[in-house]
Amino acid sequence: MTERAPSLLSADEPSPFEIVRPSGASPWFLLCDHASNRIPTALATLGMSDDQLDDHIAWDIGAAQLARSLSERLDAPLVLSGYSRLAIDCNRPLGVATSVPAVTCEIPVPGNVGLSEAEVRARQVELFEPYHAAIAALLSARDARGASSIVLSLHSFTPALHGKARPWHVGVMYGKDRRLAAALLDALALEEDLLVGDNEPYQVTDGTDYGIPVYAERAGRLGALVEVRQDLIGRASGVETMGDILARALGRVTEMLARGAS
Repeated sequence: MTERAPSLLSADEPSPFEIVRPSGASPWFLLCDHASNRIPTALATLGMSDDQLDDHIAWDIGAAQLARSLSERLDAPLVLSGYSRLAIDCNRPLGVATSVPAVTCEIPVPGNVGLSEAEVRARQVELFEPYHAAIAALLSARDARGASSIVLSLHSFTPALHGKARPWHVGVMYGKDRRLAAALLDALALEEDLLVGDNEPYQVTDGTDYGIPVYAERAGRLGALVEVRQDLIGRASGVETMGDILARALGRVTEMLARGAS
């Protein structure tokens, strides 16, 4: 008999997802998989310090604020995750080692060591699956009313990792389908003094990503993942500046796509 998953979230805890502008008129459909560093009360701190939970290992610093800014500027629907990637990573396939990481960026996560199948399943059922069900339902509703959806997954990255500097201001990531990324790279190239990574500092793969492979590549939609360097969006002023830059670039891409369809 399969062990029953214990209840994880209590009734007074926040939802595992948040939807902003579900009826947004923009063709852009925004995801923010690492929006929060919140840990479910039942998991305490997972054995992490306050500083670690405030750090990039627990969430994508500034990504939620940037995503909200773009949603407002573009009138675009946005779905944000409600809990930390340390509890379960909403941009990883279920079952991979980085889904519920015992170690992340060479830092142990004590509360993720020695978990039973039921404990892992509880995180899947109460955190991962509701977030993705919300995304799928919203996309299906848009499809049903004939609204196109261009999937853009918003993340942030550290200025340095393992002692190696990462000079890019923005990175545009893609996997099997480069069409949207190519247009976005061209649009960002028009921004003065902006260093843009082409599949840097990461790239999208089926083993390391979930949103773009599932909601774009396999679904036949255009999609790309955008990473912004965290020191550029750690403050409200930086979010405003980068929001301006990305909104302009996305506007140019929308025009490019419209011309290509005509």
